Amino acid sequence: MLFQGVLFIFTREIILLNMQFSDLKYFTAYLLPVCAFIGLSTHGIWSWLTPVVTFGIIPIIELFTSGSAENLDEEEAKTKEANPFFDALLYANLVVVYGILLFALYQFNQIDFALWELVGLLFSVGIILGSNGINVAHELGHRNNLWAKWSAKLLLIPSFYSHFTIEHNYGHHSQVATPDDPATARYNQSLYHFWFQSAYGQYINAWKLASKIPFSSTKFFSNEMYINTILQLIFSMGVLLIFGWKGLLFALIMGVIGFLLLETINYIEHYGLMRAQRKSGRYVPVKEIHSWNSNHKLGRILLYELTRHSDHHYRAQKKYQILENHDTSPQLPYGYPTSMLIAAFPYLWFKLMNKKVNEWNQKNVEKVF
Repeated sequence: MLFQGVLFIFTREIILLNMQFSDLKYFTAYLLPVCAFIGLSTHGIWSWLTPVVTFGIIPIIELFTSGSAENLDEEEAKTKEANPFFDALLYANLVVVYGILLFALYQFNQIDFALWELVGLLFSVGIILGSNGINVAHELGHRNNLWAKWSAKLLLIPSFYSHFTIEHNYGHHSQVATPDDPATARYNQSLYHFWFQSAYGQYINAWKLASKIPFSSTKFFSNEMYINTILQLIFSMGVLLIFGWKGLLFALIMGVIGFLLLETINYIEHYGLMRAQRKSGRYVPVKEIHSWNSNHKLGRILLYELTRHSDHHYRAQKKYQILENHDTSPQLPYGYPTSMLIAAFPYLWFKLMNKKVNEWNQKNVEKVF
């Protein structure tokens, strides 16, 4: 009777929210935090559960599952865009990310882990800071309301990447697929070289851009990067005071893992693609052809449709649940987790992608304007 009652209430809420049961697929985005919690709670070989699932089990599943190029019809898109359920899933990650992080820091202070366990757990939490932290912040950072923007900022702080929204929105989206964009990987550039280019370049660009964007009426707070820096210092001091120097060191390591995960995603999203340049020197407008797309289902729902990145760059204000596939977009041969794994081995990545990049650029870039 209890089960039937819960099922009835659950079904009623779905109907009231005008949802479909297929929309519940986005709860899969909490799979990795659950894996991290299991690892932190049980230790031993489970310490590596999150990395194994992310870069082992998921890529294997993707090899044997097909993608879906299907798009919503206009009426469905309007309904889903207005549905608060999809936003609620994003905001819940504030609790998920900080809950996992605090639990991890507490565990590190209480338990003397073996080195191999500690490394597994650091990677586990770092993955969560990237997938459920920076990735969700990326989505919320494009919203116009104040709560979304501050939620994005809070989700970026544990990865020490609070500058990301500024550079991403005002820099990357305008300069993508050009030599001026540090977050666009060059042809034949290895992932590891790209990490330094993007991380350093985006931080410097964020300061330059923030000086041009009014943030507050007060003189000191006119530059948003001042706010970001203060928030990062408050976070760091809080971790230091509560968990000591060891806790701060572990927080820093997990944060670096988190933002390197983001930069690996940046790498595969834009590798080698360039926008055509007109005779005037100006680049053609950003379109759906200037980012790699992936329709592999598991990667899509784990990352809140980030893999439909071509449409995101074409229409940056579109919410994740209504992003579309474009037949004109260049397609990654594998999903994001698999592509990220291959990118870690430059020779394999170049063998897989360089021919595709050359064919694509010859078709779309080498034209006279």
